[in-house]
Amino acid sequence: MTDSALDPEDRKIVTLARSARVRNGVPEGAAVRDETGRTYVAGTVALDSLKLSALRTAVAMAVASGATSLEAAAVVTEAERASAEDLAAVRDLGGAQTPVLVAGPDGAVRLTVPAG
Repeated sequence: MTDSALDPEDRKIVTLARSARVRNGVPEGAAVRDETGRTYVAGTVALDSLKLSALRTAVAMAVASGATSLEAAAVVTEAERASAEDLAAVRDLGGAQTPVLVAGPDGAVRLTVPAG
């Protein structure tokens, strides 16, 4: 998928995810968009007592802010795909058809998969 083929709102969450990764110097950055269009951005959490991927952190932020569903999610990572745990978190809040955009560190979307 080329960047020009992305919906502008999807391009925005990829850009925000990439920015979080770079700004925080973490392995992953993620962003999710809820049912009202609000966006939640997060990076990887790696504390001794708490370890969360960027995508699970963004989903948790959405839930903590009162979101009841997700329209889309994006993760910027060196991994080829989103982990099963990340997809499960998106699916729990957004449903099986919520698109998850997986982009490389350069921000280029490598694939889009449904959470389910």
